[in-house]
Amino acid sequence: MKTVEVRLPQEYDKSFIVFQEIGQFFPCPWHYHPEYELVLVLKSTGRRMVGDHIGYFDAGDLVFMGPSLPHVWVNDPEFFKGEAGYQANAIVVQFVDNFLGKPFMEIPEMDAFRSFLKRSSRGMELTGTTRTRITNLMKRMILMSGLQRLSALLEIFDILAHTTEYEMLASPGYVQNVHLKSSDHLRKINQYIMQNFQEEISLPEIASVANMALTTFCCFFKEHYRVSFVEYLNTVRIGHACKLISEKELNIVEAAAESGFNNLANFNRQFKKIKNMTPSEYRRTLNAAV
Repeated sequence: MKTVEVRLPQEYDKSFIVFQEIGQFFPCPWHYHPEYELVLVLKSTGRRMVGDHIGYFDAGDLVFMGPSLPHVWVNDPEFFKGEAGYQANAIVVQFVDNFLGKPFMEIPEMDAFRSFLKRSSRGMELTGTTRTRITNLMKRMILMSGLQRLSALLEIFDILAHTTEYEMLASPGYVQNVHLKSSDHLRKINQYIMQNFQEEISLPEIASVANMALTTFCCFFKEHYRVSFVEYLNTVRIGHACKLISEKELNIVEAAAESGFNNLANFNRQFKKIKNMTPSEYRRTLNAAV
């Protein structure tokens, strides 16, 4: 499925974009852009696709995404048929990382926010009080202009910089660009996985990379990644397979082989476990979003 670059119109006297999408349905296809983006759904329901993640959205859904991450919001059929009884409605905020000048993003006060931006390459669903606070600000930003609107965006930055209320969306294997603020052990482990996941990686091998005993490594990995090494490796591989299916349009057997699976039955089993659908169903879902 071809991904297209889509750009929202920016007012000449504004340094970032605040855009309200109102219509029978959300018109954007499977797309990407160079800006960071916040998407708040005010009204509508449907499927939300971010990278290789497929989920469902309804009113109140709030997602933050980094640059160049493919995504699309596909309304439920009743919106396309004009039978929903109301219009789809969303607010979008977009900005580039240097919209206030590169020196601004490098000041000490922006350290925590820069770390948040690094984690956004996979997309995040924001939850809890973070979602409530940002939702209120985005609704008000529609009616703001000038310094008032900029001040509201900086307040959103501060909320994001200190929140832990989010769920990652796309898998690390889809983006292949995981930023970890942690020890040298995690950096070495992650780098090795991303460089070698298409080959066999044994537990003793990866433990050796981390310079740990096998038992110590297993406990360390589970503590930091919240899943076992094998579960994480399969997630990376399935994410890469999703990328191949969506971008290169490989057949299922080719995608499995190029993602490190030498057994098609195991690939299908792991895909269904991680994505809650078969590879063929995943492809059909992508095609339906075109």
